[in-house]
Order: sequence, then structure tokens, then C-alpha cells
Amino acid sequence: MVELLFEDIFTLTRIDPDGKKFDKVSRIEARSEQFDMYMQLDVNTEIYPLHVGDKFTMVLAPTLSLDGTPDSGYYTQGQRKSLADKFEYVMHGKLYKISEESSGPNVKVEIYASFGGLLMMLKGDPSNATNFELDQRLFLLMRKV
Repeated sequence: MVELLFEDIFTLTRIDPDGKKFDKVSRIEARSEQFDMYMQLDVNTEIYPLHVGDKFTMVLAPTLSLDGTPDSGYYTQGQRKSLADKFEYVMHGKLYKISEESSGPNVKVEIYASFGGLLMMLKGDPSNATNFELDQRLFLLMRKV
């Protein structure tokens, strides 16, 4: 069984808060229900349209293999089932920065990943970041709820 790095249901709160910069990509802001995480994420909205108020499950996983076999770095098309079969939008990328932001007793961790130039920032309680490592390869998977 694949061990997920993070999973939660998010509600989309804003789209392109700093204005639209690219034709096919929008930066979304969302807040998670269970862990109260804040996320900014660049999404190719031409192939996966989203609207304010949409709810979606977002998963970060180290591999798409259902049995947890580490990712080889190569995609082999075949009949094997994968974690991606359960989702509508999938990106592969690399975690490039983990930082802590402290303001009094409220310490927050920020996790940054790049998916071929589409960026993600996930911010919240440090206990939700224990599975993450710098330079870790990961998959982001989304499915509307």
C-alpha cells in the first residue's frame, strides 16, 4: 500500500489573486478542512478548470505505484493500475524548499514544490510536514469532491 505524504480536502477561496499572468495557468488559493493548511497552487486551468467554492481532494505521494514501490523516474505505459487512476489531475515535481515562519507561539511551516514550473506553497502546522524532505520527488493528485 502506498504511504501518502499528505491528504486533505481543500476549498478554493481565490483564483489569480495577483491578476492573471498566463493564458492557460491560474494560481489558486485554497484552505484545507482537516489540517487547516493554506495552499497556493498553479493549475493548468485549460485542462482542469476550477472555480471559487470548488472542493477537491489533494494528495501528495512519493509514488503512483499502489504497492508503494518507489518511482523509477520513467513512465511505462501499460495495464497496471496506479494511484493516478483515482484522480482527475496529476503533476510530478520536486520539493525545493522547507522553511519555518514564527510569529510568537504560532509557528508555521512552508513547503514549496515545483511541478515543471507550476509552483505549490503549502503552509500550516509543522506536525503536517514531518514526512517531507528537501529535494524529494513527489506527485500531486487532485479530484473534485
